[in-house]
Amino acid sequence: MKNFLLQMFTWWNGQTIGTRFFTWRKGEFVGQDEAGNRYYREREGRRRWVIYKRLAESSSVPPEWHGWLHHMLDKTPLEEDYERRPWEKPWVGNRTGTHQAYRPPGSIARGGKRPAASGDYEAWKPE
Repeated sequence: MKNFLLQMFTWWNGQTIGTRFFTWRKGEFVGQDEAGNRYYREREGRRRWVIYKRLAESSSVPPEWHGWLHHMLDKTPLEEDYERRPWEKPWVGNRTGTHQAYRPPGSIARGGKRPAASGDYEAWKPE
């Protein structure tokens, strides 16, 4: 019952009732990534979409599936044996608002003290 209510009234918990119905009626399952996100395409059309395993976090879509979702690739990563590049890092969730968020030197969260100026900057002066 809880799952039904979440699907009825929230869009960020996986899928809504409308998405479930559309997927059942017109969707064709094409694959799943390592995070458990499931990818679909419309049987008789060009639409492509993802149903997230957990919260609807678009940054959780890996690069290979992102390319397919946005029509940059015609074949799914499963159809073309996609290999990750060495520079592609594994997914890490958005850390904004957590204790792991990036805090540059001088930010209030790090004490609010900027480092001293290095002297390599010259202000622009009009001629």
